[in-house]
Amino acid sequence: MHILILGAAGMLGCKLTERLLRDGRLGRHEISKITLQDVVSPRPTAAAIPLDVIAGDFVGADAAAALVASRPDVIFHLAAIVSGEAEADFEKGYRINLDGTRYLFEAIRAVGDGYRPRLVFTSSIAVFGAPFPAAIGDEFLNAPLTSYGTQKAICELLLVDYTRRGFLDGVGIRLPTICVRPGKPNKAASGFFSNIIREPLAGENAVLPVGDDIRHWHASPRSAIAFLTHAASFDAAQLGARRNLNMPGLSVTVGEQIAALANVAGPSVVARIRREPDASIATIVEGWPRNFKAERASKLGFAAAETSFEDIIRIHIEDELGGSFVH
Repeated sequence: MHILILGAAGMLGCKLTERLLRDGRLGRHEISKITLQDVVSPRPTAAAIPLDVIAGDFVGADAAAALVASRPDVIFHLAAIVSGEAEADFEKGYRINLDGTRYLFEAIRAVGDGYRPRLVFTSSIAVFGAPFPAAIGDEFLNAPLTSYGTQKAICELLLVDYTRRGFLDGVGIRLPTICVRPGKPNKAASGFFSNIIREPLAGENAVLPVGDDIRHWHASPRSAIAFLTHAASFDAAQLGARRNLNMPGLSVTVGEQIAALANVAGPSVVARIRREPDASIATIVEGWPRNFKAERASKLGFAAAETSFEDIIRIHIEDELGGSFVH
């Protein structure tokens, strides 16, 4: 099996690559080759599986055609610019998040000759917009309130149509906000959800731009990788015509996040959080979903996410900090 990962240098791309290299297989199939693409060169660890690393923009007909010319069996489409950047730069958001996806789908269609890869598209809960019910079910209307959410929603519709026409075998997964993200802060409007945990655990100060009552939907990087690998390997015929799924997660308030941090790491770590209200971020976040009933995904075998935010914090300490933190 040949696997192509777009956006392979990002956090999820790196972790997905590590998981596939470690397992050596995806579902019932042994992996024969992995192609990694991103705007910067992905740097995977040495592995027995042959790796092809491509550094460059994937947007454009020629670039997309080159990526699928070798007919990869599974394509993980993780490439995107994040929510805050897509809101700040309208043209860039649509060029990368929408046009890039359309070029990719068209390149797959142009191969023809029965080529129909499994394509896993990382969508977002940003495809939904307020007002919300207490918990969003599988039938809730897509009505995004941001450019990023709009771009993802359009791509979801394209995924369904190209699948319906037999050009690809698409599965769209609407990921919760992934927390705690390792590395440095990015331009995502949701970045503070990770920042207020990651930085204090590393002995650094963090800024909280919203109130403690903001509620949101989270899952750990571990859970996200499990969602991706299952989406690539389960029998997608079970989806029928509805190809996009809400992923499981955990609904907590910012205040509950901070309380969990205190329980795991103590008050001295929590004291590193500095409250600096930011109206622009608060406006974006207030239009995001807060809670879900991911019943359809659960019935299709997607594993439950964490059941407490303490678990999410402990996973970060174990996976990213070597089991310890700065008190």
